[in-house]
Amino acid sequence: MSNHFTRVLSRPEFIALMAALMALNALAIDVMLPALPYMGEALGVASENERQFVISAFMIGMGMAQLVFGPLSDRFGRRAPLLVGMGIYVIAAFIAVFAPNFTTLLVLRFIQGLGAASVRVIVTSAVRDRYSGREMAEVMSLTFMVFMAIPIIAPGIGQVLLMTGPWQTIFIFMAVLASGSWLWTFFRLPETLPLDKRRPLTFKGIVGGFRIVFTNRMAISYGLAGTFLFGALFGFISSSQQIYVDIFGLGEYFPVAFAAMAGLMAVSSFTNSRIVRRFGMRRLSHGAMLSFTGFSIIWLGFALTGFMPLWLFFPLLAVIMFSFGWAAPNMNSLSMEPLGAVAGSASAVFGFIQTVGGAVIGGYVGQMFNNTTIPVAIGYAGMGILSLICILIAENGRLFGVGEQYANADTAPDMAH
Repeated sequence: MSNHFTRVLSRPEFIALMAALMALNALAIDVMLPALPYMGEALGVASENERQFVISAFMIGMGMAQLVFGPLSDRFGRRAPLLVGMGIYVIAAFIAVFAPNFTTLLVLRFIQGLGAASVRVIVTSAVRDRYSGREMAEVMSLTFMVFMAIPIIAPGIGQVLLMTGPWQTIFIFMAVLASGSWLWTFFRLPETLPLDKRRPLTFKGIVGGFRIVFTNRMAISYGLAGTFLFGALFGFISSSQQIYVDIFGLGEYFPVAFAAMAGLMAVSSFTNSRIVRRFGMRRLSHGAMLSFTGFSIIWLGFALTGFMPLWLFFPLLAVIMFSFGWAAPNMNSLSMEPLGAVAGSASAVFGFIQTVGGAVIGGYVGQMFNNTTIPVAIGYAGMGILSLICILIAENGRLFGVGEQYANADTAPDMAH
């Protein structure tokens, strides 16, 4: 790494690059949604629920490989593993253009997910390398804001691409965009992990790093809370096309409705970045989870009665999604805060359980779709309750309080490296 790299990357550009990298993973999921029926028809997949495997195959691949990229990034630094992983992502997307059948497409989506794992692990690690405390939460929120904003435009982009060409055009678009991000990373991203903070790539070193993560009650509890939260979200994403089109009959307006929800989450993440220094990660995330869970239970109650018109569904979901935008980045920061010494391994563990766990939970909820919103509502309410339980375990039974062991993470002035 040259001094040139270290000198030129400003804080705004660092945040922009991290956000752009995270956006690649969001894009790989959401740009697919309008194309699922076309893929199914072209590749002989009759079941609508089976088409969702295009999403879950990517998610499972991304989750599994994070356990590899975490220790690699703690040993070799952040840059090299990230560039290799992004290269895998690009190549898999290009080859998917020529997939002759649905099974091959799913394998390539799995491989694309393997490459995407590097982005998920290293973005979080690099942010933790440079920042801590409430400033880390602020930067994480800005990164999440772009991650959440991508679904605003991704289904629309997918719709436009389908108007101009076959479904394979979407994979070409993803590969080209990821190639541009690879170049930006190669020329501009500095190495954020100093040589003296790298961990050995030995069995003992890897196991030791993972042991530190799994034995930290606060960190692992918040990590599990995030898993349940993302599981609920993935369940909705998997079923969203069927909910908006089959239940509410929005047809070609599906991308607009999907974008509106994503927009609320992006606005929420931005708002969180503005106020987290004042109110702290705990107050915001705990309040947001109470809101998320409470309104999910209200939604479930209406859904069970059979009374769920669009004018009622949409506002309820809006409040829930806004709450998600406050809860997710703060809980992610709280899980990483005490683990700066093993940020790569920690990011890998949390990324693995959140991605794979979220994909399994979301996939199960998606497969339960029965032409009502009841399965998704059950998923949101149930996962919200489990997330609150994890938070109570992390905080010794107290909400809105300050954790005993790492109180300075939420009360002290900013601590940027």
